[in-house]
Amino acid sequence: MHGFLALDKPEGMSSHTMVQQVRRACGTRRVGHAGTLDPLATGVLLVGVGHATRLIEYLTAQDKSYRATMRLGTITDSQDITGTVVERREVPALTSAQIENACCAFTGQIDQVPPMFSALKRDGVPLYRLARKGEEVERQKRTLFIRRIELISHNGEDAVLDVECSKGTYIRTLCHDIGEKLGCGACMAALRRTGSGFFTSEKLVSLDELRSGNFRLLSVLEGLAHLPQLELLENGRDRLRYGIPPLLEHICDTAATYEKAELVLLCYAGTLVAVASPDLTHQHEQRGDFKLHKVFPDGI
Repeated sequence: MHGFLALDKPEGMSSHTMVQQVRRACGTRRVGHAGTLDPLATGVLLVGVGHATRLIEYLTAQDKSYRATMRLGTITDSQDITGTVVERREVPALTSAQIENACCAFTGQIDQVPPMFSALKRDGVPLYRLARKGEEVERQKRTLFIRRIELISHNGEDAVLDVECSKGTYIRTLCHDIGEKLGCGACMAALRRTGSGFFTSEKLVSLDELRSGNFRLLSVLEGLAHLPQLELLENGRDRLRYGIPPLLEHICDTAATYEKAELVLLCYAGTLVAVASPDLTHQHEQRGDFKLHKVFPDGI
């Protein structure tokens, strides 16, 4: 059993607990998730089963979309509503234009300092453990890309935002920083991941469906549909079985559109046999025209 699941994670459950649920449902311990969601958050949690766990890195690299509720006037140590309140500020009568202008300052390429309450590690220790002891350490800024922030509604206390962003973005930090820009402060009160690359809310498996067995694993080719697929001839597949990259002459379609791709899927008879990079100049590989990253000799 190999493939991907797009789960609708409910509020209050950790990503690790969801992985345990998948292990029971699929009868295998070889399960991993892509892109952790905090217990407060709901929505798209991608899970790889079997050999698909080796391919999770190609899912986490994709952009994400969220619907976030920002609680104005409340600042917490964790930057979300579950943390300890460290300050409350008066919230002025903000207009939609004022909130939108503050959000605009955080679109495009930005630098973001990860929160202390995160799974990032310092000397092997997760930052959230240090934060719970009241410790704070310096964190390096991360360069991110926020494609879009749209104000959906606001009522004087809460503002609802739709966000499209690159991987590694902390939405609660984004809420905190927007609150600082507004002057009244803010924390994240609710979060739903609405999309992760190809996977959107319409394709989700609920916890009840998972427990009842009413679900279908997406094939690895479905889950990696954002990457170009090249069909191998039989002699190309045979080379891969010995760890030898194929030549262009072993590919059914050698269209130039694939030559500049960073990653391609090498397939045979409807299965994935390798993830590779075109290497037509042979900078990394002398035996073939592709640099191999992941090989599945029997196909998955």
